Amino acid sequence: MEPLATDEIIEEIHAVRREHAASFDFDIERIITDLKKSEQIHTEQGWPLVQAQETLPPNTGFHRIRFAHR
Repeated sequence: MEPLATDEIIEEIHAVRREHAASFDFDIERIITDLKKSEQIHTEQGWPLVQAQETLPPNTGFHRIRFAHR
């Protein structure tokens, strides 16, 4: 089976994240500070900030279907 093109994209995203983390010696506090700084700069430049969706309560129909035994 031929790999999907998105596999290449995902691998590239992972490589960029690894490179970014390595530039901060994998120090999570420094990485978060940098990401927040970048977020602030982009927001000030007018880029929209998309908020993460809230998670669904654990006993919803979606949850039961998504995690049903197959």
